[in-house]
Amino acid sequence: MSQAMMNMWISFFALALMFVSAGTAIFSRAKLKGWLQKLVLAFSFICLLISGWIVFLIVIVGPTATL
Repeated sequence: MSQAMMNMWISFFALALMFVSAGTAIFSRAKLKGWLQKLVLAFSFICLLISGWIVFLIVIVGPTATL
């Protein structure tokens, strides 16, 4: 697999983590209360941080050469 394809799949994984983050945040705000809400919101925030870091790294690496 080429580096460009690998970067594409990694960025798709980051996008999926962003959707998971948004979904769990909305769910916890609407349906949960107390310590469980805080735990799910913390999970959501961690997913958002990881996905942001992945996207940052992919953008910093820049374009890859095509073969």
